Amino acid sequence: MSKKADFKELLDAGVHFGHLKRKWNPAMAPYIFDEQKGIHVIDLNKTIAHLEQACLALKQIAKSGKKILFVATKKQAKQIVADKVKEINMPYVTERWTGGMLTNFATTRKSVRKMTSIDKMQTDGTWDTLSKREKLFITRQREKLEKNFGSIADMTRQPAAIFIVDVMKENIALKEAVRLGISTFAMVDTNSNPKLVDFPIPANDDASKSVAIIMDYVTNAIKEGLEERKTAKSKQEAEKKAEETKKKEAKAKADSEKAEKKEASKETKVEEKSEVKAEDKSE
Repeated sequence: MSKKADFKELLDAGVHFGHLKRKWNPAMAPYIFDEQKGIHVIDLNKTIAHLEQACLALKQIAKSGKKILFVATKKQAKQIVADKVKEINMPYVTERWTGGMLTNFATTRKSVRKMTSIDKMQTDGTWDTLSKREKLFITRQREKLEKNFGSIADMTRQPAAIFIVDVMKENIALKEAVRLGISTFAMVDTNSNPKLVDFPIPANDDASKSVAIIMDYVTNAIKEGLEERKTAKSKQEAEKKAEETKKKEAKAKADSEKAEKKEASKETKVEEKSEVKAEDKSE
């Protein structure tokens, strides 16, 4: 992570605020610093350490060219996540999580293809042949599909990782990812079980400021990974081009040397013939 997570910045965003003591999950005990007025306080030093680990792993996944799916359907997080994730061109779900979205991925892709076929109808002339009632029905169907699957339309295969805001609310998405062996990253509050997640980030998952700052660090790390991939790809292409040029030059040189040898051989033969003729005349 190029920019190290700043303690004061996280503190100002309220990342340290947990839930009421009576709502806590005992598995979060290692990440709790204190309790004030019946509310648990998250240890921000642990947050920083885990955030850096998660960002490093996400950066490597992005660098490898794989997709990371973001899930946040709670009201205070959905718009923040959608805006941040659009910048890095990754798939996201901020509306209702459709059961089987990952475990029954073939059906999910079928829904996306249905959406594409409706769009095609409007360009190939089929739309004009439909009645007003049919158009209304298909339009509503298209809007519903767009709402649920529009943000994952470019996800042609299962993601390599999933990032969740609030594992309690998105428990179905988490279960599906775990079942499929997909790497899981999540913001875990004091009422959650961090042991269910591969890369838990102890943080307040209710406050919009807290979600926004964690998403900033996460998306910046992914941006870095994508940039490094782009640079590496350009370097690879440049090296490949240089290698091809080198091969062409070597071939041209070899062909030139071959032509010169051939020409020299012809001249030698001509000289030999001339010498033989001269000897014959002298005799």
